[in-house]
Formats: sequence, structure tokens, C-alpha cells
Amino acid sequence: MKTDVTFLSGNLTLAGILFLPDTPTADRLPAVVVGHPSGGVKEQTASIYAERLARGGFAALVFDAAYQGESEGEPRGLEDPFQRAEDIKSAVSFLATRDEIDPDRIGALGIYASGGYVPYAAQTDLRIKAVATISAGDLGSVMREGLGRTQDPQTLRSMLQLANAARTAEARGEGVPRQEWITEAVDAETYEYYRTPRGHHPRAVQPWPVRTLDQIIQYDSYALIRLISPRPLLMIIGSDANTAYISRESVEKAAEPKELFVIDGATHISLYDKDEHVTPAIAKLTACFATHLAAI
Repeated sequence: MKTDVTFLSGNLTLAGILFLPDTPTADRLPAVVVGHPSGGVKEQTASIYAERLARGGFAALVFDAAYQGESEGEPRGLEDPFQRAEDIKSAVSFLATRDEIDPDRIGALGIYASGGYVPYAAQTDLRIKAVATISAGDLGSVMREGLGRTQDPQTLRSMLQLANAARTAEARGEGVPRQEWITEAVDAETYEYYRTPRGHHPRAVQPWPVRTLDQIIQYDSYALIRLISPRPLLMIIGSDANTAYISRESVEKAAEPKELFVIDGATHISLYDKDEHVTPAIAKLTACFATHLAAI
């Protein structure tokens, strides 16, 4: 059972979908906020996970981040990590006001970029009682250092120069300079997911405003990850994921209770939609949330 909903994040209205169990087992349900990857939309992998969590007895909220999908915000496609964290906190506030939700039993799940934004938000939002990620990524470190830390240092300076020039162009009224960032040459599997019928959605991964670059580069998802403790942290990765090192290092920084769960044979993107990898991820998530969002 799913319902279209809207809620405010700052002064922007966000569009969401609330998934509920078909046969609720209690008057007030445990709930999970589910964040989508950078440039994605709520109808893609976030909804796959939310629907499966609802089958497991949880309310699950997906939403389009500000500036993206059906949510408000200009310029379109902006990936503002600080706004993304605020969106997650606003989603928690929305759930906490719903009659069918227990406000003391709310968790959060982040997928790729939201696997950075969710822990970042949870560091200071104690209403989030359990934190989980799928194929987590810190866009800040990826932009600063490259995926796998393979980036030439000069590339960072070049990106900042592009972003700075874009800001000047916008201030002059010359429009919003944009950049395509999903290309087959950069990552074939990501391209397949977003640009072919496998996972394509017309509102997803539009060319983003170039000034997105400097907003992301100054952001660090996991600098204060220790503040999630004593609430639990679960990070799920594929054994073959090119981003797996991010979760491994983040779990090392975190305080207990924490767990890194590896799904054999899975890649970063296969955890978005491939049933043979989503199913064990859901089983682990359901067990985690059932334990830590249990009724008191």
C-alpha cells in the first residue's frame, strides 16, 4: 500500500511516497526513511527497498531530494549535500507527526550518496534510532580524490575553477552552466542502470549545475560518524563493489555498535536492483531494524 505525500524541507516542498504494510500489525508502526542516490529519484532503487521493507512490517518513506525529481528547488538538478542532510531530517519530522507512525521507532537507510547523507544527518539527529547504508559513498571524498583515490591533484583545482566560473556566469544572468556526469566511458554499469531500460527514469540524473562541484568538494560524510553511537550502524556492500573501501573505512571510524555486511558477488550497482543481491540485503536490513526499532 503506497500513498503520494508532500512535506517541507526548509521552504521547499518535497514529493514523496509513503509505503505501508498491507496488513499492519500495530496501531503505530516502526518507520524507515529511505534516501536515493545522487541524481536518482524516489521511483528507482529507493522504492525497491521501501516496498520490500513495507512487506516486512515497516512504514517506509521515499522522497525526491530538493532540486530533484518532483520536489521543488532551483536550479534543477543541484546536488547540495547540506540540503540533502536537511531533507532527511525533514523526512524524519514528517514521519514523527503521522498518526500511524511511532515517533520513537524511526530509522534511516541511505543508498550510495544517501549512504553518506543519512549517517551525516544521524550524527546530530538523535531521533534516528538505527542507521543503515547500501553501497555507501562520500561524494566529497570521491570528488576530492577520485574513486579509489586515483585522481590527479590538479583535477581538483580544475573542478573548483569550473564551479567558480559557473557562479560568476549565474551572477551575470548568463544562465546555469550544466555538466553531464553519467557517461558510459566513466562507469559502464552506472550508465546501464540510469540510461537504459534497466533503471531509467525520465526525471533522474539530469545534467547538474556545475556549481554543484564546489558544494560537494567541501563536504565530508563521515568526519563525525562516531556520534551515531550508541545507536547501531549497519553498512552493506558488495564484495565486488568499486566503492566498498568507503564503507570499510567508515565502519573503522565508527563507534560500537557497528557492522559491515558483505554480499558475495555483488557490485555497487547490482545492489540497486538485482534480486539475487537485493534479497539478502533486505533480509539483513529487516533483521537490523526489527531488533533496533522494536517496541519498548
